[in-house]
This record gives sequence, C-alpha cells and structure tokens, in this order.
Amino acid sequence: MNDAAEVARLLDILGNRNRRRIIDLLRQKPCFVTEISETLVLSPKAVIDHLQMMEREEILSCEMDERRRKYYYLANDILIDVSLKGLRIISEPEPEETKQAASLRRTVAMLRRMIRAHDQILENLEQINHDIEMKITDLAHNHKDLFRSEREISVIIALSHHPLAIADLEQVTGIPKTRLSDIVREFERRGIVEHHNDLYSLGGIHAE
Repeated sequence: MNDAAEVARLLDILGNRNRRRIIDLLRQKPCFVTEISETLVLSPKAVIDHLQMMEREEILSCEMDERRRKYYYLANDILIDVSLKGLRIISEPEPEETKQAASLRRTVAMLRRMIRAHDQILENLEQINHDIEMKITDLAHNHKDLFRSEREISVIIALSHHPLAIADLEQVTGIPKTRLSDIVREFERRGIVEHHNDLYSLGGIHAE
C-alpha cells in the first residue's frame, strides 16, 4: 500500500472521536470492554464495534484472562505528522489560485463547524449515558432483592446500553454462555428482560 493510501486509511480510522479516545485510554494500560465502556461512557456494543474494527486494522490486539474475558492493548500505536506544503501567500495571485484558496478556506471552515457540532452531540450523549449509569447503580443498590449475584447486575448494566445477543453479553461481562443462558432465562421469566430475534433487552422490572 502506498504512503498516501495508508495515511488516508489511518485518517479515516482517527476521524472518529471515540476511536481516538479508546486509543488514548489503551496507551495508559490494557483494558477490558467493560472498563472502556464505563470509563468513556459508551455502550458496550459501540465499544465492541470500534475494537473489532481497529483489531482488523492491526492497531489493537487482545488476549484472554483466566476468566476468559478479552482485554485489549495497542499492537501498533499511531502517530501521524500532518504538514501543509506549497501553500504560499502571493502578493498578486492569479485568479485560479485565488479561487482555489477561497474554496480551501470554505471547506476547512465547514469541516471545523461540523466537527464542533459532532463533538457537542457526543458530549450531550455522554451526559445522558452517565445519567443512565447512575440510575442503574441506584437500581442495583436499592433493589438488591431483584438480583442474586454481581453477575446478574453486570448483565443488567450491559443491557441498559443496547440490546445484545448471548455472544456479545459473554464478551462484555466475561460470564460463560451456559451461565448467561440461565440468567437471561430467569430474567425473562420475571419480566426483567425481553427476547426478540436472538437479542436481549431490558423490559419492565417486576419483583417476584
């Protein structure tokens, strides 16, 4: 792959703010999916999608711990030096050069506005996710009669973000599939979760 194509590919990866945040976090230490999700206030499903994408690009790698939970670390860090060459201010520019310079300024200004709007939306979304996490924490502490173990609470927290299949729940929580199947079946019986097309999501919570 030539240098220009490689840089374009890496810029596409880094164009996503949350992928940059994940890379910055993994520069500090290897992390599990749950650690990344809780630290960055992102849904486990979104974190998994970002991690798998960067793993395919050989930016990240992963290993299993003794509880068969995946933890991720940087396989190859990314440092890009971007420089603009050949842009000069000429006292009497030709008309074509003036048009190109004006077009460049408009494009850069629009890109800056779009990025700022994008970041503002993400900040608002992170605040909402934080509020959701606080409600889940309150639920876990004040309604302990609904849950029999920390594992059950971790399933509730994972499903509070996004509907997940058993395989995704296993990766996020580190709970074996056989135990997860028992937990979600019990939750489904008690009306805590709902099951549609192999995906589990939170339903109405009812005490027994």
